[in-house]
Amino acid sequence: MRIGVDLGGTNLRLGLVENGEVIKKISLPSPANKMSYEQSIEYLKDSVECLIKPKVDGIGIGVPSIVDTKKGIVYDVVNISSWREVHLKKILEELLHIPVFVNNDCNCFVLGEHLYGPGRKYSHLAGVTLGTGLGMGLILNGELYEGNNGGAGEIGCLPYLDQNLEYYCSANFFAGKDTTGKIASGQAGEGDEKALALWAEFGMHVGNMILSVMYSYDPQAIVLGGGLAASFRLFEPAMRETMRNYAYKRALDRIYIYVSHLADAGILGASSLTK
Repeated sequence: MRIGVDLGGTNLRLGLVENGEVIKKISLPSPANKMSYEQSIEYLKDSVECLIKPKVDGIGIGVPSIVDTKKGIVYDVVNISSWREVHLKKILEELLHIPVFVNNDCNCFVLGEHLYGPGRKYSHLAGVTLGTGLGMGLILNGELYEGNNGGAGEIGCLPYLDQNLEYYCSANFFAGKDTTGKIASGQAGEGDEKALALWAEFGMHVGNMILSVMYSYDPQAIVLGGGLAASFRLFEPAMRETMRNYAYKRALDRIYIYVSHLADAGILGASSLTK
């Protein structure tokens, strides 16, 4: 029995996992920048303690940051400005007396999809999260690929137009248009032409991002997660049209792109961490 923790920019989600199933789950606001460093660590510890039982033999945590997975150190955590270099594994093991494993949150997402979702049939899988930010985790040759410094898959940092891919493929895009994905989705559902055009523009940017993923890693499949993926039907047509620019046309017939319906992919992936 393990505990999986998905520390997102908006929500802190925790689950007690047994035999690949989340048997108890907690969702709380992320500590974000509302707390001091000391308060945020205490908040995380207290949240995990709510799920600890005698049979729990490990805790896995997915964090939106670059992670030294061997030492369990997280660097420059998104939306928690006080977490510049946090020896999270050491801190929590001393407080909770249970082995702790730490990795990037998107790595946990794609690992969960690969182990427990439709992604289990793919040896080369990219998991892209479209949410508060843009993230990606990679399964290559059937294993989680982290890169030399734990930074593999940081697709959002790639320069794009006048910003980077994260700006145009996340909630930042809608904020720049003085709206949110949720509002734009509701308006588009009512047939609002401006909202529909906005989603088409977003889809074009997502299409270009996916082309970058395909050129870089040539995966068999790409699974989309994050809050904005729920509006896939609104941006898919423009995304597909943009993808037609891919130089290797046969690959377009072979790539499979789908939206994650595994509600607890991040939690399950985090609970499965082993180093």
